Amino acid sequence: MTLRLLLGTANEGKVVELRRILAGLDLDLVSLDELSERPPDPSEDAPTYRENAVHKAETYLRATGIATVADDSGLEVDALGGAPGVRSRRYFGEDVPAAQRNAMLLGLLDGVEDRGARFVCVVALALPDGGTETFDGEVRGEIAPAPSGARGFGFDPLFVMQGDGRTMAQLPDDEKDRVSHRGLAVAKLRARLGGEPR
Repeated sequence: MTLRLLLGTANEGKVVELRRILAGLDLDLVSLDELSERPPDPSEDAPTYRENAVHKAETYLRATGIATVADDSGLEVDALGGAPGVRSRRYFGEDVPAAQRNAMLLGLLDGVEDRGARFVCVVALALPDGGTETFDGEVRGEIAPAPSGARGFGFDPLFVMQGDGRTMAQLPDDEKDRVSHRGLAVAKLRARLGGEPR
């Protein structure tokens, strides 16, 4: 039986990635924009990725009655003590464009030699029977001296994959889906839903 699954994110880039990684499964994937009445976006003020992801998934499920997948993710920079971390999207201000956030992050790291960082993602699956499961992914790398690459979104143009030399924004979509923090987490979700790895 086909599972109707709400993609609980207002981030269009995440919607596109989720559709790609979950393609081929017996799912009816629905975005928030496809709902007849879109529920308000849940708050994201919990201290951990897991709590935020679970809160978002369960809030959308309660509002719509549809099984929901939602994620929370962030960039953790070693030299900044793990910041921007769980507040990555809002760290430099609520409505600051991604390019400006990237420039501000580079400004904080001006002259800093240790540019180690990691991307973290937790995906939550909330089901109508009351169960919620989580799946996580993490990838190490470092912050580039300048943005590079036209793909991806957020901090992708700054994050150089460990041992690769390319930023996340330089990776072809299929490769990013296999190796990114979100790709790794959603691959576990895909397996949980009965799918083979892509």
